Amino acid sequence: MSADGTGRTVARARTGVTLSDVAREAGVSLATASRAINGSIDRTVRADLKERVLAAAARLHYSPDANAQAMARGRTATIGLIVHDIADPYFSSIAAGVTGAADEAGCAVTLANTHHDPRRELEFVQTLQNQRARAIILAGGRRDDAEGNEQLRAALENYQERGGTVAMIGQPILGVSTVRPDNRGGGGALADALHELGYRDVAILAGPPGHLTARERATGFRDAMAVSGTEILPDAVVPSEFTRDGGYAAMRTLIDARRVPELVFAVNDVMAVGAMSAARDAGLDVPGQVAFAGFDDIATLRDVAPALTTVRLPLEEIGRLATPLALEPAAEPREITVTGDVVVRESTPRR
Repeated sequence: MSADGTGRTVARARTGVTLSDVAREAGVSLATASRAINGSIDRTVRADLKERVLAAAARLHYSPDANAQAMARGRTATIGLIVHDIADPYFSSIAAGVTGAADEAGCAVTLANTHHDPRRELEFVQTLQNQRARAIILAGGRRDDAEGNEQLRAALENYQERGGTVAMIGQPILGVSTVRPDNRGGGGALADALHELGYRDVAILAGPPGHLTARERATGFRDAMAVSGTEILPDAVVPSEFTRDGGYAAMRTLIDARRVPELVFAVNDVMAVGAMSAARDAGLDVPGQVAFAGFDDIATLRDVAPALTTVRLPLEEIGRLATPLALEPAAEPREITVTGDVVVRESTPRR
């Protein structure tokens, strides 16, 4: 205690206070103080003792050590969210849903960005395990890579055996609880709507050949067009990166081959935005000479002109749905399927 110059007595915060100081102040053992403040995976503290310890910690201005809490509880209150590309509004919207639900559950979120590199995904799982993260959410489509998927499955199994829990957003192929967007169904519904608008000469910017989300969307769209009587020929299906620049490059491939159709369907919105830019740079009228459609309905589409026809997925809600799946252990993996809604806008006027 000290005087503040006016004769009043004020309390001076102590620095360097240890848990032993708290235990001594509360009149309990060091073990009891640790269990009261840090928690314990196998023993609890009587309510009156816990209250006494917490009151002593408050009087001494004691701040618990996060690493000590993790050791005592076996896990931190952290959810690791692993995404392919945080610059893509698809993933930032999912992250907003995860962080909102995590806040409500009293958890913090650690974000890891793989830049579409499967090796980084494995590394992040190991890092989060070493950091004793309570749960991991993997967001993003899987690849047609049996060896890589098996390595990731094994890493997740090891993490779960050590007390962590896992959920993913994408294809349910890793043996964990999954929120699965209905990519194939959404692609088919979009094709039906565009066929009804009169589109027959169609190209697909199909994303990476081994990307399962891209494949599901392209296949659903192509199959539905075929059922309606419109065959999309192989030379009108252009592979690309799953990015804005990938869409731009794929559209340039069509333009350079003098194969510009009535309609271009890109398997995600950022690709569609890139493709529209490539068309404009080539002097084409959008949508007068070539119409465009995408998939996801990312938030940034509100600033795109003409407004893009797409399949709307509730991206924030998907993130919110994945969070309790990750936090609540289950005897068997659970699966939630989320369907999309076709939104027709100015980028696809009736032919």
